[in-house]
Amino acid sequence: MDGNGRWAQQRGLPRLAGHEQGSKSIRQCVEACMETGVEFLTLYAFSSENWKRPPIEVNGLMLLLERFLNEKQEEMLREGVRLRAIGRLGDLPPPCRRKLDEAIAATAGNSRLHVVLALSYSGRTEILDAVRSMVRDAAAGTLAPRDVTPELLSSRLYTDGIPDPDLLIRTSGEMRISNFLLWQLSYTEIHVTKKLWPDFGKADFLEALEDFKSRNRRFGGV
Repeated sequence: MDGNGRWAQQRGLPRLAGHEQGSKSIRQCVEACMETGVEFLTLYAFSSENWKRPPIEVNGLMLLLERFLNEKQEEMLREGVRLRAIGRLGDLPPPCRRKLDEAIAATAGNSRLHVVLALSYSGRTEILDAVRSMVRDAAAGTLAPRDVTPELLSSRLYTDGIPDPDLLIRTSGEMRISNFLLWQLSYTEIHVTKKLWPDFGKADFLEALEDFKSRNRRFGGV
């Protein structure tokens, strides 16, 4: 969800105004998913690198996340949306983490749409954490080298139980993955739009789906 800061800058507004506007685009995409039958929507909300931003922006983002969860929990319950989260969630401020855990627990029985928030997330760190867990098992004598398979590694990732993405939508014209789901994106189709995230709406999401439908996915085959 890239371009919030630039959107605000173009309008002479503080960066947090861009993040605020960007949160409204989430609703548009959730609606598009429910209308078209998409079952999993993963939103790269806050990267591990984002902690390096100015404290006023980071604190504002955490408060915005808390408010978003407070405002949307009942709606998620009503609409059948299950909230999930991936990343080093222990890095989040305690009040934010408590609200996140509350929303995750409250919506755990829903299945119409899984909304996955990537928070304090890094693709490299995710793989590193997975490898460390296997090394610990190997040191304990419960894991042999022959047992290490792609399936085992996938099961140790934050996304265990979540299917690999079919489509990656990259806003603001950026032509990079930015440390997002590095293992899971092996055969994901990529759709790039120059629109900044706060300007990205339901019509743009549907356009991305139409683009995806036109792809010939061979998964490395002829």
